[in-house]
Amino acid sequence: MSEARPLAVVTGSRRGIGAGVAVELAARGFDLALTDLEVSEADEVLAAVRLHGGRVQMFASDLAHVHEHVELVQRIVTWGGEIAVLVNNAGVGSPGRGDLLDISPDALDHVLGVNLRGTFFFTQAVAKSMACTHSSVARSIITISSVSAEMASIERGDYCLSKAGLGMLTKLFSLRLAPLGIGVFEVRPGVIRTPMTEGVSAKYQQRIAEGLVPMGRWGYPEDVARVVAALASGQFVFATGSVVNVDGALSIPHF
Repeated sequence: MSEARPLAVVTGSRRGIGAGVAVELAARGFDLALTDLEVSEADEVLAAVRLHGGRVQMFASDLAHVHEHVELVQRIVTWGGEIAVLVNNAGVGSPGRGDLLDISPDALDHVLGVNLRGTFFFTQAVAKSMACTHSSVARSIITISSVSAEMASIERGDYCLSKAGLGMLTKLFSLRLAPLGIGVFEVRPGVIRTPMTEGVSAKYQQRIAEGLVPMGRWGYPEDVARVVAALASGQFVFATGSVVNVDGALSIPHF
């Protein structure tokens, strides 16, 4: 009988960074429980995971519906066993880029409700499940935020606030879970070519050409996925609480 594969949960994994992370983790020996607001058109990522020998199941989930998180975690555990890795990837962008002075309460509530409040309570639900079990495999919680956690963009103030909050989420959960040997990390992507950036791709292409990203290129989901997989391996558990920038040196202050 083959050895059981550890289970990883990746939120917002139908496409983009989340899909890239799911496939990379499958290649590294994980089974995958994938969540997304929409589960249609997920055949590509499901097939890619299966190509690497992993079991995979897609679960419909609206991250903003925090009252559903405990039940969702229970369904995932019932299907796949105890969770070894959580990758918090699901999130939304600003409803509209514009003047900071024009952000509405509804826009701010929506972005914070998904990106920060939703992520916090889903992390809490998974952490409680992890805390109730003793595992022989490495366990970790990895939150994919953004360079916008630290770099301010006044056209996307609501988004920046939500990502800055995830930085504190990482610190808090790393302290709480350190005695249990669970590593907690934050990954901050820069300008990544995904469906979320498609609408502003021409703008970013021009800015990259002008030197915005010192490495001189877009980032891709696989750039982020390789970092997440390394953190999920358990080899960096003593570095819990750490932040890894995946941005081609974009966030380094320079002149």
